[in-house]
Amino acid sequence: MRFFQSFFNAILIVLLFVSQLTAQELPPIVKYGSTVYGAGNQNWMVTQDNNQFVYFANNEGLLEFNGSNWSLYPSPNETIIRSVKVVGDKIYSGCYMEFGFWKRQANGTLKYNSLSQKIKSKLIEDEHFWNIINLDHWVLFQSFNRIYVYNSKDGSFQFIDNHPYIFRCYKINNSIYFQAVGEGFYEVVNGKSVLVCDDDRIKTNRIVEVYKHKDGLLFQTERAGVFKLEDKVLTPFYFESESELKPNSIFCAKMLSDGGFALGTISNGIFILDKQGKTRYHITQNSGLSNNTILSINEDDDNNLWLGLDNGIDCINLQSPIKSYKDDSGFLGTVYASIKFKDKIYVGTNQGLFSKSALTNEGFSLVNGTKGQVWTLFEYDNQLFCGHDLGTFLIGQTGISLIYKQSGTWKFNSLPNRPNIMLQGNYNGISVLEKKNGSWTFRNKIEGFDISSRYFEVDNKNEIYVGHEYKGIIKVTANADFSKAKKFEVLKSPSKGKHISLAKYNGTIYYAGRSGIFRLNAKTGSFEKDHNLSSILKNNEYISGKLNVDKSNKMWFFTKNYIYYFTSGNFDKGLKKHKISIPFSITNPMIGYENITQISDNEYFVGKTDGYFIINLSDFRVKTHNIILTEVSVNKLSQPLVNLSISEVGELSHDENNLIFNYAVPQYNRFIDVEYQFMLEGQQGQWSEWSAKSSVNFKNLEPGDYTFKVRAKIANSLPGNIVEYKFTILKPWYATNLAWLVYLLLFITMAYYINKAYRNYYRKQEEKLIEENNLLLEIAALENEQQLMKLRNEQLSQDVDAKNRELAVSTMSLIKKNELLNIIKEDLKKSSEENSGRNIKSVISTINRNITEDDSWNVFKEAFDNADKDFLKKIKAAHPSLTPSDLKLCAYLRLNLSSKEIAPMLNISIRSVEIKRYRLRKKLNLLHDDGLANYILSV
Repeated sequence: MRFFQSFFNAILIVLLFVSQLTAQELPPIVKYGSTVYGAGNQNWMVTQDNNQFVYFANNEGLLEFNGSNWSLYPSPNETIIRSVKVVGDKIYSGCYMEFGFWKRQANGTLKYNSLSQKIKSKLIEDEHFWNIINLDHWVLFQSFNRIYVYNSKDGSFQFIDNHPYIFRCYKINNSIYFQAVGEGFYEVVNGKSVLVCDDDRIKTNRIVEVYKHKDGLLFQTERAGVFKLEDKVLTPFYFESESELKPNSIFCAKMLSDGGFALGTISNGIFILDKQGKTRYHITQNSGLSNNTILSINEDDDNNLWLGLDNGIDCINLQSPIKSYKDDSGFLGTVYASIKFKDKIYVGTNQGLFSKSALTNEGFSLVNGTKGQVWTLFEYDNQLFCGHDLGTFLIGQTGISLIYKQSGTWKFNSLPNRPNIMLQGNYNGISVLEKKNGSWTFRNKIEGFDISSRYFEVDNKNEIYVGHEYKGIIKVTANADFSKAKKFEVLKSPSKGKHISLAKYNGTIYYAGRSGIFRLNAKTGSFEKDHNLSSILKNNEYISGKLNVDKSNKMWFFTKNYIYYFTSGNFDKGLKKHKISIPFSITNPMIGYENITQISDNEYFVGKTDGYFIINLSDFRVKTHNIILTEVSVNKLSQPLVNLSISEVGELSHDENNLIFNYAVPQYNRFIDVEYQFMLEGQQGQWSEWSAKSSVNFKNLEPGDYTFKVRAKIANSLPGNIVEYKFTILKPWYATNLAWLVYLLLFITMAYYINKAYRNYYRKQEEKLIEENNLLLEIAALENEQQLMKLRNEQLSQDVDAKNRELAVSTMSLIKKNELLNIIKEDLKKSSEENSGRNIKSVISTINRNITEDDSWNVFKEAFDNADKDFLKKIKAAHPSLTPSDLKLCAYLRLNLSSKEIAPMLNISIRSVEIKRYRLRKKLNLLHDDGLANYILSV
């Protein structure tokens, strides 16, 4: 059982050792999946134009990438494009039974022009065009059956087709070569194929690439390695990494601009070799590639290596100042601290302390006896101190020693003017290390202060400032020999917070946290906010407040999107800010334990949770790239976009006022940011805010003249060029100068007629006002007249009342007179009968005359007419048959007199009055139910 356990441990150690040997610090890789570029998975060939745009022969067509946007141009016959090559301003491509070129139009898009259609009858059935190369004005399209040589000057073709299987053609300097499998290696001379080598090894092994080598050629074969042809003699050629390369099947290869080589395999990723053929990098899908099958390789103008893969596209930034190691095995663990000490690089992780030589590419190995959590590494007095969970280790050339083990150790700090004493922050306070007899040992713990001291700094007065996440900043005053804390107090400002830290830089103590970066004012003993440094935390950039000071006197700080470092200013006390565009998601350190260490003059080691970075500041040289306006498109409301000519001044209709501008800087480095700034003169007079967005949309622009300007900032440096595009949005027809002239004439005409209408209106209004005034005067006159009539009517009414009273008096007088006369007459009749006197009869006769005398009636009639005007005329007119006697009865009835009252007036009896009433009813044609008196009163 022990044997198997020992065997298992041995195997594990071997595996770990192998992982150390194979560990690589790799350049950054930018990966583009098919969902990103929006085309097919396979990419068969890569090329680049003078604008640094990159083109890919993709399964779905020609794929273009300008650094910001991808564009896919479907193949002309909907087949797979196998080859692509930029020659001047043309992009040649070949697919199934078709080849030709693409050329950029004025609107920025590509248009295809077929060449094979001119010789369609001469194409061989089922041809695929796998390669395109050029020499002078000749462009060669190669299929497995023949080579088509196109003369770009006159459009003519030549053919090289006397070989059964042409595997590939090659351009070396100014010569064209090709391999005919089974026949040998040929050179094209004056349009004819000339045999160069017919060695069996060349006949039977497919050559994927040919390199120029001194006075000969190197043949990179698919499976048989490399051969050298010199003076017509073929011999094997061995790279230094031959044993590593031999098991692989090479599909494509490329000689790099630095003399090295890039070999793409069918199933094992890519090998990148130096000039001697030694492997610099072997990158597979496990170490960062999107796919292990490399179909094509191309080196661009910035020495980036573009890989067309069986599934995707990768760009390796070979010249990047950043290299990374990913600890996939977990052997190294999460890096908390690192340091270069005596030609070795030490790394403290959660697994222990590891070391490697700084002079070789060997992997890290665990320092025996240090397994466990390492918090810090500190060099002092030509000694290396290791703050560990177990305590404090002193690291020597031959071994280690645990000089303090009472508690875990967070941090070390030397003391001004006390070279033989050093303070260390522990889990339970601060303790003192002392150098005695040339050796460092633990001396004492500072009594009276037991708070965990992960971050602490000492000022020039030997005051100790401790940073605590949950308490804030604690100021500790110790006695002269640091044996006891006399007092300590928690400062009110800055506030406590998670992942805060303290660091001493140029003699000043700095504090960093979510609230900002503060510095200690030595005079007041309080922390003051440094607004210059705190500005880096705008836009929610804060992740952690960890500050790191390196040996080159730089202070480092990590934010969400950048790594910053601060240096001293030349002429003032303020610190200068520098930033590196590496986001926190890529650096991936343990939050609150970010660490960076200088390991050479310009190289810095950055710890991660799964490995580390190496940053070379001297290589952060940004190559100048021009910004390019790639597309200007316009659309009317609810209509598709239309691309405009970029090289001409745009002239647009008034409803073509929604414009989209696309622009790009063809820069493909993973850790170099490009930001854009634009201005539209005619609408806004100042530059916009910097933004990573490479397009802008303007909507509902007013008619007028505009100039669109855009510029780019690459890693904080401005390029020299500013791109401009001028355009005019025309006024609508109803807003043109002619229209305004017509409007002016119409306005004048309308003004004339409106003025005339107003004059007529006011004249009529004046007449109307006069008429109304006259009417008012008439009304006032009528009212006056009515008032007079009212007065007259009142007077007449008074007169009528007087007449009525007079009539009543008259009537009553007549009635009384007649009654009296009748009484006298009756009495006289009685006396007459008794005495029979003539005188009495004479008196009676006189009385009768007075009773019936018309004068009395006339007086009554006159009074009656005054009181009731025209009544007798009306009733006479209505009933002409009425007699004067009837009219008298009507008049008495009009006065509403009873028969008894009427009888004396008529000098008849009451019975006679009733008879007269009855006769009157008949003359008036009254019905039985009609009242005579009522009718008379109603007339």
